[in-house]
Amino acid sequence: MKKLEFRKLVLIGVTLFSMFFGAGNLIFPPYLGYLAGESALPAFVGFVVTAVVFPVLGVAAVARMGGLDHLCKRVHPGFSLLFSFAVYLCIGPMLAIPRTTSTSYAMFAFLTDRLGDGTVAGVSIQFLVSFIYSLLFFLAAGIVAKRPEKLKDRLGKRLTPVLIALIVILFIAGLVHTELPVSPASGAYAESALGTGFVEGYNTMDTLAAMVFGIVIALNIRDLGISDSNDVAKETIRGGVIAGIFLASMYGMLSFLGTKSGSLVEGAQNGTEILTALAGSFFGDAGSLVLAAIYFIACFNVCVSLISSCSKFFAEKLTFLSFDAWRWIVTAWSFCISIRGLNAILAISTPILSVIYPVAMVVIILNLLPFRIFENAILHKVCVAAALLYGIYTVV
Repeated sequence: MKKLEFRKLVLIGVTLFSMFFGAGNLIFPPYLGYLAGESALPAFVGFVVTAVVFPVLGVAAVARMGGLDHLCKRVHPGFSLLFSFAVYLCIGPMLAIPRTTSTSYAMFAFLTDRLGDGTVAGVSIQFLVSFIYSLLFFLAAGIVAKRPEKLKDRLGKRLTPVLIALIVILFIAGLVHTELPVSPASGAYAESALGTGFVEGYNTMDTLAAMVFGIVIALNIRDLGISDSNDVAKETIRGGVIAGIFLASMYGMLSFLGTKSGSLVEGAQNGTEILTALAGSFFGDAGSLVLAAIYFIACFNVCVSLISSCSKFFAEKLTFLSFDAWRWIVTAWSFCISIRGLNAILAISTPILSVIYPVAMVVIILNLLPFRIFENAILHKVCVAAALLYGIYTVV
């Protein structure tokens, strides 16, 4: 087989979408809509560039070059290896994976708050419940991640359709509630909606995720009967386009919902607070259950995908341990980081992403441009160095 039939191609696209669409994808679009208000459209356009277009291009670049570690080979072999590890650590056990359980747990506050602020054997009840939830969450994710080539069946066919349906229901409710006004733009969005939306797209981490998911998507495509490496690369790119369409659609719905939340919540710190207020307004007590289900499915999908992808990479580069050993190491380390909580993780992730993201985007563009001049090693070195310096400058 050289080409997937349409039904199977859509399955691959939906699976890739489910691998992308996790904690950050739920947090940031509604927050964008909340802050951008009447300027939400240009803000959304900027957001889509870094949160949809570049991830799709990243999938294409990795598929074309044959792996993340080949994207930077014209810069220097040592830099290529170092950058690959930095991306996998950032998108994996250091930031993105811990964020999945922290975000999903936050959505169960309507239940956990009822436990009060007491202690058990000197330990806070809230911390104890959070600890147990994270432990069970990661244990389940680590078990499901054992068969990365079967993620299309476990995520694409089963969990993701439910996730999409729940978000669509929430969006339709927002359309029905026409009485909710749209507020004026605030903060940085009032000065530059397009540019601010562009930078906010970094926080989804999807451009980095695109670089690491190719290895698992290729396994799923091969499991469907495609064996030639060139054909696998072509189907990976086609699946990436479908995933991008789903991403843009979900982001649009969530951003629209955010624009309707100004009169419901004041001083929101993240999209979680916004969606909680909206779901409660639309569905009452049932809204909390709907939202908790959305967050849990999305975060669990991404957690499983990242554990599989990172473990596969580490097993190939650090061969002294097997895939299964790395799977549990990544899972355990992510669990330990997650205990710090969502706000702490978000505070750490922003400066790191600001440094890595410009480099990732430059590398992707250089490897996709079809002209021979862009194959020049010196050009790659200069562009990557400039991107790295720019990233450091934005943080300092």
